[in-house]
Amino acid sequence: MPIIHVHVIEGRTEEQLRNLMESLTNAAAESLEVKKEQVRVLIQEVPNKHWGVGGKPKK
Repeated sequence: MPIIHVHVIEGRTEEQLRNLMESLTNAAAESLEVKKEQVRVLIQEVPNKHWGVGGKPKK
């Protein structure tokens, strides 16, 4: 069972997150030749202040 774990900066809409889950599921199922039902996608939203870019918090 493939498990895909994605970290994103918080603030995406529910629709954007659903679209991401669907796209990742389809890509994994096709490339790994498994059923979509076997794919798990975990999305973890991270606050801007906890996301560093170039040594500084993303704002």
